[in-house]
Amino acid sequence: MPMKTWLISTGLSLALTFSASGAGVPDNLVVEGVPSFPDELRSSVSRYLEFRTAAFYSWHPQERSMLIGTRFAETPQLHWVGAPGAARRQLTFSTEPVRGGAFRPKTGDCILYTQDSGGGEFFQLYRYDVKEGRTTLLSDGKSRYTGAMWSHTGRWIAYSSTQRNGKDTDLYVMNPDDPKSARRVLEVTGGGWGIEDWSWDDAELLVSERVSINESWLYRLDLKSGVKTALASSREKPQAYGTALFSLDSQSIYWTTDGSSEFQQLYRVDLGTQKATLLSGGIPWDVEDVALSPDGRRVALVANERGSSVLYLVDARTGRVLQQPRIPKGVMGGLRWHENGRDLGFTLSSAQAPSDAYSLDVRSGKLTRWTESETGGLDAARFSEPELVELKSFDGLTISGFLYRPDSQRFPGRRPVVVNIHGGPESQSRPSFLGRLNYLMDELGVALLVPNVRGSSGYGKTFLTLDNGFKREDSVKDIGAFLGWIRQDGRLDGDRIAVMGGSYGGYMVLASMIHFNDQLRCGIDIVGISNFLTFLKNTQDYRRDLRRVEYGDERDPKMAEFMARISPTAQVSQLRKPLFVVQGKNDPRVPLTEAEQMVKAIRDQGGMVWYLMAKDEGHGFAKKKNADFQWLSSVLFFREHLIK
Repeated sequence: MPMKTWLISTGLSLALTFSASGAGVPDNLVVEGVPSFPDELRSSVSRYLEFRTAAFYSWHPQERSMLIGTRFAETPQLHWVGAPGAARRQLTFSTEPVRGGAFRPKTGDCILYTQDSGGGEFFQLYRYDVKEGRTTLLSDGKSRYTGAMWSHTGRWIAYSSTQRNGKDTDLYVMNPDDPKSARRVLEVTGGGWGIEDWSWDDAELLVSERVSINESWLYRLDLKSGVKTALASSREKPQAYGTALFSLDSQSIYWTTDGSSEFQQLYRVDLGTQKATLLSGGIPWDVEDVALSPDGRRVALVANERGSSVLYLVDARTGRVLQQPRIPKGVMGGLRWHENGRDLGFTLSSAQAPSDAYSLDVRSGKLTRWTESETGGLDAARFSEPELVELKSFDGLTISGFLYRPDSQRFPGRRPVVVNIHGGPESQSRPSFLGRLNYLMDELGVALLVPNVRGSSGYGKTFLTLDNGFKREDSVKDIGAFLGWIRQDGRLDGDRIAVMGGSYGGYMVLASMIHFNDQLRCGIDIVGISNFLTFLKNTQDYRRDLRRVEYGDERDPKMAEFMARISPTAQVSQLRKPLFVVQGKNDPRVPLTEAEQMVKAIRDQGGMVWYLMAKDEGHGFAKKKNADFQWLSSVLFFREHLIK
């Protein structure tokens, strides 16, 4: 059957086929071109759809118990865990995901949390009263609220919001017991402003202004006078700040910056003398998470060393390493000290264990796992461990990634490969839990390569900029280098390669299928950019200037011409392999129109494209039923177009 005829005929039957059991497609999904799922597919995939994860959010200030996020139904909700291994007691029961939460300091009588609707990322603030189990909306229900943070006394919260004009992220403070007390403390221009920390007397805020991932600025904001004081003497030398924290006496600030290095390093800066003391001098990698102990004497920090997390405890004044605790290899974050000064909480994930909540007793060195998330009855210990891959790209630049191979005894011979490209682009593929992606290796015998092309984080500030503006397609050429490396590996099948990715990774999928059409079998584009000009026009106002720094300013005629020329919609005639496009209707970052115009362009030239759109999702699928349908469709797509 000709390609275009096949596309139309299957599209007409979709309303009747969600699975072989005859169930209809859920009303919230638009599904075009995806054949019905065979019974055996649903059966073989089922256990891989039942992975669960847990994230540590907050310690109760008066008890050794913690607040976590995990999913028991459709979406992640807040749960209370009273002791390691204890039952997870669910606190919130919304149909929408809860995006983090924190107990009120000192008393723990209520919890501050945020939540959006339909994936639109217009987050709202809520107070959950622990004793009564009642939830109160603190925000206006329509503007975007981000970065909410308790003051150390627990009397106030600070946050940023687009409430004034829908674009600029002004800063506010509020007594959460009285939502009407909210007041704007700083009016700003731009969408990159946020709260870093409160002073311990509630008198000041540390405020950050993010221009790009390579440029940000710090300020002290006096809440009584409204005076904003820059903490950099000059703007002549842009640098990026990560974490910023007040010392207990507010006479010093701890911050991470790449101002004197390729990587984010931790400093203690005396506010009186401006003397900066380097505290992480022996760590030649990014310091990405920092927590000051309750007595102010120790700093816990996590370094990103070739993608893996390494924990250090250092002296808060000198930087002398006090401990380097043994933590299983993986990715950790969310460091929080308990008020007892002994327990350090965090989330940890590895290739063979899903994300779970842990604590470290810094006196004894004992690591305790508080939650043990389910893995669908599968033995996660047998999941593939990644190999670090390093190679030279077209211009001699060293690039790297992680390769997960299937069991060679179960799957002998040269194996097909899926190249899974991360988004951002200022992000990084790391050796964390793969979840349902393990099905590729375990059941299909497919190898998974997750590359870190130029522009990825974790490899220094220069590496971050190597794909900016007119250098955009250099990162696509890096994928070409990985394809060449695959063909040279005797255990991989260079004739059966697919690409998949989300957000910017979705653009990379489209660009790779255009530039390397003859080397690829198929691709899955998830919420990807298909045209940089329409993307910048339609993305949310609060994001546009931040994205212009990365992708280029389309108001410059030369840049606009370049963007138009390299956009996948302008080169669609070169994309002649099967494509699967996935999109959320409410995506505020990469709007629905990016997917729609790409699908139309492929159909207009008679190409093969599957299309899945969820009406109740945004930048990726957060609801389990939607994510399950997406993965079943993806597996079917790979079976049809990669493995056969």
